[in-house]
Amino acid sequence: MPDSTAPRSTAASAPASAADRTGPPASRPPTPRPLAGATAQTVAALRAAGCVFAEEEARLLIEAADGPADLAAKVALRASGLPLEHVVGWAEFAGLRIAVDPGVFVPRRRTEFLVDRALALGREGAVVLDLCCGSGAVGAALATGLRGVELHAADLDAAAVRCARRNVAPLGGTAYEGDLYAPLPGRLRGRVDLLAANVPYVPTAEVPLLPAEARDHEAPLALDGGPDGLDVLRRVVAGAPRWLAPGGALLFETTERQAREAVRILRRAGLTPDVATDEDMHATVVVGRASAQRAPGTD
Repeated sequence: MPDSTAPRSTAASAPASAADRTGPPASRPPTPRPLAGATAQTVAALRAAGCVFAEEEARLLIEAADGPADLAAKVALRASGLPLEHVVGWAEFAGLRIAVDPGVFVPRRRTEFLVDRALALGREGAVVLDLCCGSGAVGAALATGLRGVELHAADLDAAAVRCARRNVAPLGGTAYEGDLYAPLPGRLRGRVDLLAANVPYVPTAEVPLLPAEARDHEAPLALDGGPDGLDVLRRVVAGAPRWLAPGGALLFETTERQAREAVRILRRAGLTPDVATDEDMHATVVVGRASAQRAPGTD
């Protein structure tokens, strides 16, 4: 979960930095003629609503609309502040089109750095767990980038799980509804090679400072990480040694200021920490590696 400064993985993000390196998403076939002249009017309406990338958003809304009435409805929703991804029903992430339903956390472009780090540690046939999965974007990206993975995903939010199932099922993945590890099948204990946990890490006091698109339209449990932003992370790390395979890796995002405490949390759990940053993407990823030999009491 990104902090309040995180660039979103919006369907309409115009390439402006390395954070937008995947560029605009692929277009659908040309829109029927009745919408051919709608671009200027749509752009004007979006600009009036304060949309920064009005031209790109207009193109995507026109492509998504079934006709003039549907386009007008979609423009009205966007102008009201509903995230573009919720209006069109998808977000671009790691080169994939990820289904995103209203209320579900929108994957951020910075989280592609977590995917990159996980892919570097992964292998063909790995067991992958996407915890606090939201839409399942991270798991889907890992299953696409690694061959033959066994993919599992879990989230406490029922709407997110329904969405994740649509994104991971075509890749052979399974999504579970429940609190962290609780809904997972016991056969996964000690077998997870890559555990990607995009936990909420915004401190409670800073949630009201998030952009309105996040605080008003995404589930609070996907944003609020407790007093210091690390409450959920502590629970994930505490359980990780029982689920990680020997040599397996837990990966998660934090802010730079949280990374030092996150490292301490990993060490107390017996995991070997490493911190990686990408200044262009404003991303910090912390990795905790399990010992290559299983420690007593972790079964």
